[in-house]
Amino acid sequence: MARAFSFKAAKDLIGQHRQVLSQLRYASDMPSVYRSRISQSAEEYMTREMLNILSASPIEEISRRKTGIRVKTLREAGYLNLADAFTAGRSQLAAIKGISDEAAGAIKLIASSYASEVRKGVRLRLTTDNKTPEAGRIVTAVYKYLNWKDRAPECSLLFRNYSNDIDRAVIDLSAGSTALRWLFSPRSVKDRAEHAFSYLSDILEGDYGRKAFTYLREFDWLDTSTAEQAWADFEKQPVVYYNIIEETVPGMLGNGDSEYGLPEELAEEVRDESLFTEGLKCTLRRYQQWGVKYILHQRNVLLGDEMGLGKTVQAIAAFVSLANTGEDHFAVVCPASVLANWCREITEKSTLRAVRIHGKTRLSALEDWIRNGGVAVTTYENAEHFRLPQGYMFSMLVADEAHFIKNPETQRTQNVCRIAAHADRLLFMTGTALENRVDEMIALISILNPSLARTIKGMAFMSAAPQFREAVAPVYYRRKREDVLTELPDKIESSEWCEMLPEERKVYEDSVMERNFASARRLSWNVNDPLLSSKAIRMKEIIKEAEEEGRRAIVFSYFLDTIRFVCQIPELKCYGPITGAVSSSKRMEIIEEFSEAPPGAVLVCQITSGGTGLNIQAGSVVVICEPQLKPSTENQAISRAYRMGQTRKVLVYRLLCEDTIDERITDLLSQKQDVFNAFADESVAGNEDLEMDERTFGRIIEEEIERINSKREALGLPGPQN
Repeated sequence: MARAFSFKAAKDLIGQHRQVLSQLRYASDMPSVYRSRISQSAEEYMTREMLNILSASPIEEISRRKTGIRVKTLREAGYLNLADAFTAGRSQLAAIKGISDEAAGAIKLIASSYASEVRKGVRLRLTTDNKTPEAGRIVTAVYKYLNWKDRAPECSLLFRNYSNDIDRAVIDLSAGSTALRWLFSPRSVKDRAEHAFSYLSDILEGDYGRKAFTYLREFDWLDTSTAEQAWADFEKQPVVYYNIIEETVPGMLGNGDSEYGLPEELAEEVRDESLFTEGLKCTLRRYQQWGVKYILHQRNVLLGDEMGLGKTVQAIAAFVSLANTGEDHFAVVCPASVLANWCREITEKSTLRAVRIHGKTRLSALEDWIRNGGVAVTTYENAEHFRLPQGYMFSMLVADEAHFIKNPETQRTQNVCRIAAHADRLLFMTGTALENRVDEMIALISILNPSLARTIKGMAFMSAAPQFREAVAPVYYRRKREDVLTELPDKIESSEWCEMLPEERKVYEDSVMERNFASARRLSWNVNDPLLSSKAIRMKEIIKEAEEEGRRAIVFSYFLDTIRFVCQIPELKCYGPITGAVSSSKRMEIIEEFSEAPPGAVLVCQITSGGTGLNIQAGSVVVICEPQLKPSTENQAISRAYRMGQTRKVLVYRLLCEDTIDERITDLLSQKQDVFNAFADESVAGNEDLEMDERTFGRIIEEEIERINSKREALGLPGPQN
């Protein structure tokens, strides 16, 4: 029987199969290799950051730990800082004239001690504004791992299903790979070789070959992908990257404490709680997973996470987990301003159905929810219409911005309590630091856990003590941004002091002399032409710079007239404005348009409307047109951009004019903040104690009138002497 192949064809076929199997095995193992690269790159990053810090410490620091070392000699030898001493070998140091071997050893020991201390404080901060080679290697390794971890098992399965048969066929075909072996092979061996040739040829052209070559092409493309591709993917899904880094290099992001401040016994129980995420269409951060487990385990809780930490998505994840165990009815009561946002978040972040109980259709919508389930979303104003049949129970009620129901005497609170009586679980949420408003905390806990409320009522005087925090831990849980989101890009705040032009100075001074407080606070924005406004001129420069850096900007003002002024500046590409008159659904449309807009786009917001209930991570430049009388107003507005999911440094610009009430307000609030920080936790920066009352503001105006009168008198200028 004639052979169906040549010696060369057999040899080539054997080589091809061996190569494919080898590549499949290699590709199957690559997820672990990529994870090792993440760890290795993280080590390089930590070392580089540590050396950068040591480089900023002069070599003279050595003498702080041990006297008698000739630091001057080290400096003269070119060892200028601690990094130089740390990276040098002992023998190198001992070779310096005047440095003994013993001194060299002491220098190395001291430098290593400093390095160890510095290393403990180094944290990873990934930002697209600072693409260092070390950070780029981490991002690239994560990118490759993410894109191959699901494909690698398919490669491994293909390898396992075919490798043994291919190996046997290769052995059989070896008889036909050379003329000499073929000549001395018996007929049975030749038959097996011919059969093996057919088999190996067929599977390369069949399902095995198609899959193998597809996988290997994908792997070759991925393995040669660049850091720029990785950074672009990181910008789209930073949370996924942070989770992988957290899993691979625990503690590198600075949030290695899995208990997040809970008492040990409770933490162990929460850790063992099951969480089922099928149907959740987003990735939870580790601290968010922990928060959801806490919510599920404790049943009735008050979640007080700071703004930007994702309280809404934790609530939705709790719904999803319960839905996976057979539950099907959930409800949310929230302020009207975030009703549309809740409905959108439920739909986008999960497969659950959002049912809007609002407006003219609220009663029919409620009936629909009772019959068919989903997440009912209503407002505090509409809670009175949310009436359920006697004995009817549903799985979980969420009260968002729960401080709305802090007063048990109000109809709003009573309506929510009536609905809560039908719920198996309760989740109250607020970003306000309630440990500093103990009466409000106790009022809310009285609904969630009356017996615990009675216990902590007698401890209210010691609300800052660890004993109090431990006592409320079964119900109240709060994490701060700096504790769990240490990887957030930097927030850089700057005061942009503008020199007023003559025309705007006159308008401002006339407003002050007339005691027109609102007009005086609108200084620089109450002229007829943007070219006469020093703040408008500076704002245009900032936004132009933002556009050149590929950024979008958000402009906040308290005053509607200022907002209109900004929107009419011809050079600006404005979206909005978002004001109190804009419906919540329209706000979401504006934000979506802004998020898709090119760099240089400007979202204009009234600070009391755009500062709550909105996520605007598309903007990384924040401009505040005038100082606010309450710091928390500014902080809330800034947090719209500086929150989870932000991948760039957030640049905050406060536009201020010198020798005006801008300066007086800023100085006074800064003084109050300094005093407050000396005695309280910084999480209470929004406390009303910092707010400037009318009497204080009136005093500022009177002082400003005196200053203007004195100035005009000194210059011999006419003017009202009010």
